Amino acid sequence: MPDMLIKLYDLADDWSFIAEQKQRGIEIRKPIGPEKHLIVDWVSQHFSPRWAAEIDAATANTPRSCFVAAKASAFVGFACYDATALGYFGPTGVIKSERGQGTGQSLLKACLLDMKLKGYGYAVAGDVNDPGYYQNKVGAIEIPDSSPGIFRNRVKSVNSG
Repeated sequence: MPDMLIKLYDLADDWSFIAEQKQRGIEIRKPIGPEKHLIVDWVSQHFSPRWAAEIDAATANTPRSCFVAAKASAFVGFACYDATALGYFGPTGVIKSERGQGTGQSLLKACLLDMKLKGYGYAVAGDVNDPGYYQNKVGAIEIPDSSPGIFRNRVKSVNSG
């Protein structure tokens, strides 16, 4: 799966998606400290331990480099950046019952605009499984020869001896 490059300087400084999601009962925000263990556990249960490790890293950053989507005091989605490497966006996930309603796109835009405010000119969406989504939503372009990318040498399991 390829990495994709996103020009942050071309993104409009438009946060109206926050209010749009709020009208649906979805709050897009950064998690607070007491929620750290909850979001890490939730991501592990609903997505993967690998993604949980990345949101754990993002919630440890100061300031936090992640956003959550919450509905009726429960998480329904998340997105991170600067978790695997500086300048990288991802991972991101939304539970199946909330997909197709703009929540994932709102989480993506929140992270990218936050990166832009921090002074980043570009973001890398790493190891994406749907390049067309990023092309359509934020004008991302595929980085040639980027697969397997930064994850190529990661340890995938622990040998027992």
